[in-house]
Amino acid sequence: MQDVLLNNTKSIFRAYDIRGIVNETITPALITLLGKAIGSAAQEQGEKTIITARDGRLSGPLLIKALHQGLQDSGCDVIDIGQVPSPVLYFATRTLNSSSGVMLTASHNPANYNGLKIILAGKSLSENMITALYTRIQEGSFKLGKGGYKEIDIQEGYLNRITKDIYLERCLRVVVDCGNGIAGVLAPKLLRRLGCEVIELFCEVDGHFPHHHPDPSVPENLNDLIHAVKHYKADLGLALDGDGDRLGVVTDQGEIIWPDRQLMLYAKDILSRNSGALIIYDVKSTGHLAKFIKEKGGCSLMWKTGHSIIKSKLEETNALLAGEMSGHIFFKERWYGFDDGLYTAARLLEILAKENQTSSEVFAALPNGINTPELKLAIPEEEKFSFMESFQNEVEFPNSSISKIDGIRVEFDDGWGLVRASNTSPYLILRFEANTNEALKRIQILFGNALLARNPRFKLPF
Repeated sequence: MQDVLLNNTKSIFRAYDIRGIVNETITPALITLLGKAIGSAAQEQGEKTIITARDGRLSGPLLIKALHQGLQDSGCDVIDIGQVPSPVLYFATRTLNSSSGVMLTASHNPANYNGLKIILAGKSLSENMITALYTRIQEGSFKLGKGGYKEIDIQEGYLNRITKDIYLERCLRVVVDCGNGIAGVLAPKLLRRLGCEVIELFCEVDGHFPHHHPDPSVPENLNDLIHAVKHYKADLGLALDGDGDRLGVVTDQGEIIWPDRQLMLYAKDILSRNSGALIIYDVKSTGHLAKFIKEKGGCSLMWKTGHSIIKSKLEETNALLAGEMSGHIFFKERWYGFDDGLYTAARLLEILAKENQTSSEVFAALPNGINTPELKLAIPEEEKFSFMESFQNEVEFPNSSISKIDGIRVEFDDGWGLVRASNTSPYLILRFEANTNEALKRIQILFGNALLARNPRFKLPF
């Protein structure tokens, strides 16, 4: 039975979560098996209780029941905290009587997707640990029992914890765009409790995502926010992704501030109190970060992209802050070290409320280059990793330094370029940065020629 259910589903076991199309690669029967596998693995680590939550997707009610069935059939007790953002699930694993949890979500993916983000014994599962769940299902290696079930509401506890930590020195007018994702249940409430004047945009939870995809890493998805910020003369615009663990930022002038530049501001703030602290950033981030962190008295480390991968590295190294270009920011100072778009928004507002300058003036004072957002190059899901492996091994870029910790990042004297395989979608992800427009174009042409030489059918996104 397990073999039948696993047919054509290996692709959903990704580097840092499990994600696929509902009724194709994600089915209630498979979710039940995953529940059994997760529950069995948890018990082997001494965990008997699993906390669960889900986002606002239409498939959520059916799939969460299937998950509960599998977890309970393995002998685990279930604490369900309902429809909440992923960070609230992470918060629950730090404050309730279990450090294991499962979030039913597909984050920013289209409405027909769903999946699981998993924490066992305080560690987010990634790479080999996720592959081990697939193997366990293949082998049918499950524990058997009959676990209990109860529901707990911890939303107030989460909000109270943030409002006790964050203080805004002045009122800010903020537009918040939740993209009809699950962050809409808490983000406006949190911002008002912090003392902000709040204009809501698409904060009604709707699993159809009728206005735009809840993905703040895509510039087009921020157009409504930019317009609203200018229209209402707001101090700042905030955009949250589908499950609330990522943040997008727009200044009072309507400029998008990508997360790697946000990270400079957070790093500056933390290093003012913690000289020598380590800050982690991913391979998609600006080349100005390392130099800026050093100037502010800190140490930096570039690492692989992926929320659970970055989170694990932060725990391993005792870093106080980490972030990646997609919008996952991890505060270990004053917080728990997990990615939380709502808490990140609160920290940003706290910093800006101390300034006499506008948000655009604050960010303009930070180093910046000429750069692109994340660019997506379509490639079949089953080909992206093998293509990337051969590309890494075969490509040559003279007069450069090359990092292969995640894809290939090529540093030149006047800029850099990156190509890596997405772990969540059928794309190669590219990003470029340079000191001048001419240098940016030259680096893009070098990468474009190298990619087309290996696949002339590619439609380059630049």
